[in-house]
Amino acid sequence: MNCLGIESTAHTFGCGIIDDKGRILANVTDAYKTEKGGIHPTEAKQHHENAKDKVVEDALKAANLKPEDIDLISFSQGPGLAPCLLVGLKKSTELAKKLNIPIVGVNHCIAHLEIGKLLTKAKDPVLLYPSGANTQVIAYDGGKYRVFGETLDQGVGNFIDAFARYIGLGFPGGPKIEKLALQGKNYIELPYVVKGMDVSFSGILTNLKQKYDSKKYNTEDLAFSLQETVFAMLVEVSERAMAHCNKNELVIGGGVGCNKRLREMCTIMCNERNGRFYAPPNEVMVDNGLMISWLGILQRKQATTNYNSLDIKPYERTDDVEVKWR
Repeated sequence: MNCLGIESTAHTFGCGIIDDKGRILANVTDAYKTEKGGIHPTEAKQHHENAKDKVVEDALKAANLKPEDIDLISFSQGPGLAPCLLVGLKKSTELAKKLNIPIVGVNHCIAHLEIGKLLTKAKDPVLLYPSGANTQVIAYDGGKYRVFGETLDQGVGNFIDAFARYIGLGFPGGPKIEKLALQGKNYIELPYVVKGMDVSFSGILTNLKQKYDSKKYNTEDLAFSLQETVFAMLVEVSERAMAHCNKNELVIGGGVGCNKRLREMCTIMCNERNGRFYAPPNEVMVDNGLMISWLGILQRKQATTNYNSLDIKPYERTDDVEVKWR
């Protein structure tokens, strides 16, 4: 069985194709970018409208398949930006109707976890999921993927992007902040906000802006201190979740997981616990269609040909989803 998956939750329109043995056939993405400012939902939607047909065509070409070789369609149902999600829903149902094949909507956050498990061979991990809009620590328990810790305000990626915008960098800001941080030499104390198992970034962002405006601090040192502080917070709550759930594997997923310093800190923590840290390839760490297609394979029994019954779920939480495939 070949599944074609479409991702469109935020800045990326992606199409991935995988078979039911976990063999990767294609993974094509096209991302909306800006020179300044963040994601404008209307502009991101227009980007997806312009990119969608070519991305799907390129994925089929990369997989060396014809549309008729596809047996199942899956799409990111949520969470995400509603205008962007609607583009994915429309393209997915259009394809499914044309091919007269079943379609299934899947959860974007869980897709990050499942593709990470597939490609790293992790058995029963805790997932550290730091992305633009989402920051969660997730583990399977009692028939669902439970959230054991999360952000109380904004996702860590959005927090980093917001500071990057403030100092004049474009979107996405994460890679640029990481590059700046490599040049930083002095740690500047910042608020460290861990509340139980949850984290908060808004106060840290305000503090960083104030320090930047004061002209007393080197920008590279601020970027370095941002990473050291915030990543330590994420690693702390991840370690506590591993201890609470009695699990010895940690998988990272989400765009911020591409950051080498964050991975290094996760590795050190897991080594000290005699645990194992897994990071899948960067191409599936960022938003992509391959993870959507793989979760489609896992949820194929929930697929439907009642195309009009499908809708987006912009506010769906990870722990709203019943896990019927494990």
